[in-house]
Amino acid sequence: MSQRTERRGIHVDQSDLLCKKGCGYYGNAAWQGLCSKCWREEYHRVRQKQIQDDWALAEKLQREEEAAYASSHGAQAQSTATQPHTGHTSLGPFSKFEEKKTNEKTRKVTTVKKFFSPSSRTATKKETQESKTPSPSISRRISFDTDQVTKDFVDFLKSLQKPGREIHKQCRTFIVNMSGKKDLGADELSECVQDFYQNMADRLMSHFKGSSESVEQVMDQVEKYIMTRLYKSVFCPETTDDEKKDLATQHRIRALHWVTIQMLCVSMDEEIPEVSENVVKAITDVIEMDSKRVPRDKLACITRCSKHIFSAIRITKNEPASADDFLPALIYIVLKANPPRIQSNIQYITRFCNPSRLMTGEDGYFFTNLCCAVAFIEKLDAQSLNLSPEEFERYMSGQASPRFNSSEGEWPHTDPALGATAANPVLAQINHNLELLSGLCSRQETLMEDAQSLQADLLSWPNNVQREVNDILEKYPLEILSRTVSAIDANNMDNDHLPPPLTPQVFAG
Repeated sequence: MSQRTERRGIHVDQSDLLCKKGCGYYGNAAWQGLCSKCWREEYHRVRQKQIQDDWALAEKLQREEEAAYASSHGAQAQSTATQPHTGHTSLGPFSKFEEKKTNEKTRKVTTVKKFFSPSSRTATKKETQESKTPSPSISRRISFDTDQVTKDFVDFLKSLQKPGREIHKQCRTFIVNMSGKKDLGADELSECVQDFYQNMADRLMSHFKGSSESVEQVMDQVEKYIMTRLYKSVFCPETTDDEKKDLATQHRIRALHWVTIQMLCVSMDEEIPEVSENVVKAITDVIEMDSKRVPRDKLACITRCSKHIFSAIRITKNEPASADDFLPALIYIVLKANPPRIQSNIQYITRFCNPSRLMTGEDGYFFTNLCCAVAFIEKLDAQSLNLSPEEFERYMSGQASPRFNSSEGEWPHTDPALGATAANPVLAQINHNLELLSGLCSRQETLMEDAQSLQADLLSWPNNVQREVNDILEKYPLEILSRTVSAIDANNMDNDHLPPPLTPQVFAG
């Protein structure tokens, strides 16, 4: 119990998000904590060292081969000198030795060449990738998107006139060259794209005479055009294990479904309607990231998600959110959303996004925090949630679900009688809905009873009316008196009251 008397929370120093080389830019876990600039320098240095080591190994193998050849040749010459000359009889073993020697040298040269050729490592993957064919509906959608992006790119370049035509030509040439490099690994593809970005940015900088805003605007359009055309071949390539990482992360998040907002010390109250709305929007944005094809658009989804999180925290605390509040909330959103192909999307942004966006600005900051959140989820343990190892294992195996008790000093604002229901807004909402359903069931039963009673009354009403009519007829019988009809000129007393007949009168004209 003493292990949980103090709540530590999740805290990440601002300095932990920066490049380990101390250049001041944001680092990335995929680049071993370095920024894109330092990572490329380190990558080039390691690559050059690997090439030098490969050449040294090749030279060593060649020297050993030459020494073995000289030794074998000397021994063969000595044995030939001691034997009597028998014409061409001794040429057989020597020719076999030469043939064997040639085969060994050919094999070693082939081995050395493999050190410098990436195709040997990716041949199987290449065949597998070529055998994959998308469905017709997906192909039509991709073709439509590509055509629309191409049209928008051409319309944008028209405003640049001659430089625009040159940019379009270079981009098309680069795409054609990249289509012939399907056997390259993900790092080599990333290196090609980043080199193209760098060369294009340098040319644009000289053309616009140092106007970084204009250069950034053009580079955004270049990135959109290139990556839309190359998306199918460079996103989650077969030469990587991105898909395995996606599945592992997805299973990991599913196994952590029991983690509550209180365990992560998230400063958000989902009982507030505005906060709940921002949480739903944040989840929608981070899920929507997978549907985008351009790295910049994926970053925009992450930025919108992060801003909704900041809004939810600000509404809950009635004050601006801090960086210490943001990261736990982002982890909570990722756990609730379980975004599809999160690892592939992170790697895609890391490899092919314009590096200036990842090194500075709010896009780079939010993306770095997302990488930290995913890394935290992968390494999440009992100590991270202030739980005992036994509790953590029970929750992970599904043998138990979290129960919080404020009297034991665990999570505040929790009624012990309510247990996990009050601590988890989702469970509270489920219980509330169940109560509403129970009330509706009772009202439905009452309504059905009233309907049946009304039906019985309607069936008995004609009989009741008939009975009442019969009772009235029996009590007040109807008597019909007979009447005699007499002529007008009949001798009776009634005719005395009739007026006299009309007498015709004659008037003189």
